[in-house]
Amino acid sequence: DCPGTSSAQAGRAAACQGCPNQRLCAAGAAAPDPAEAAELRERLRAVKHTILVLSGKGGVGKSTFSALLAHGLAADEAKQVALLDIDICGPSIPKMMGLEGEQVHQSGSGWSPVYVEENLGVMSVGFLLSSPDDAVIWRGPKKNGLIKQFLRDVDWGEIDYLIVDTPPGTSDEHLSIVQYLSAAHIDGAVIITTPQEVSLQDVRKEINFCHKVKLPIIGVVENMSGFICPKCKNESQIFPPTTGGAEKMCQNLNVSLLGKVPLDPQIGRSCDKGQSFLSEAPESPATLSYRNIIQRIQEYCDQHPFQEEKII
Repeated sequence: DCPGTSSAQAGRAAACQGCPNQRLCAAGAAAPDPAEAAELRERLRAVKHTILVLSGKGGVGKSTFSALLAHGLAADEAKQVALLDIDICGPSIPKMMGLEGEQVHQSGSGWSPVYVEENLGVMSVGFLLSSPDDAVIWRGPKKNGLIKQFLRDVDWGEIDYLIVDTPPGTSDEHLSIVQYLSAAHIDGAVIITTPQEVSLQDVRKEINFCHKVKLPIIGVVENMSGFICPKCKNESQIFPPTTGGAEKMCQNLNVSLLGKVPLDPQIGRSCDKGQSFLSEAPESPATLSYRNIIQRIQEYCDQHPFQEEKII
């Protein structure tokens, strides 16, 4: 097992061999110092639930799921929801949330999130670029510094749900967000996959990453799980589950399957227009699947009630 980034054996233990973050941990760069940890804890102490959206594979619909999870949770106007995009090189959340071209504003209490609705705020590196076509060509330490800045310097306020959209893989950004958020509280990760073995192979690595860094797994979502023809209602397997799909993988790895979301062309159109697919196509089978999955995530979070730390 991972000895933990704050351990004296970090990056040096036998379990660290082959880990892509071994050098980072061995150099002591992964763990925030006690003063930083206290600062992050203070900033995030009013965040009740934190959900990471992960996948070892790119192109499986992770950002789409993050955006729709945020919309679904924010449908309850009594809940405050925040969506943090830490995909530094491929920030697609501003486009999907209809916020392309928006900019971050500075106030006395820090950066202000960009709001879709009064109860739904968003933060992304996309808001810091002069053009959506600009390439972010950064090495790991600079990415890690921005992630820390998003958590420490953004005036999140009181939030019921903080959703973190991550890039594919198990590298610097993932280790950093887990380590920084460990100063506060993480409910767990939702892992996104598609049915074919090429995707599942990388998702197994992501599940293994979660186990190594002791990150709870809320469950797995199988995206693009068949296509239901809107006319004849027959279902076709666009990505055949040759090894049993997410359901078989979850059984083998003892992980919860939160649900399966079928393909719907309207999802892509809604994301391109910056609109919520859940509102645009309320009767779609995909919308019904999303709502069931979101309900299961809420039930999981309800079983892990927020206990605000008392600041003396």
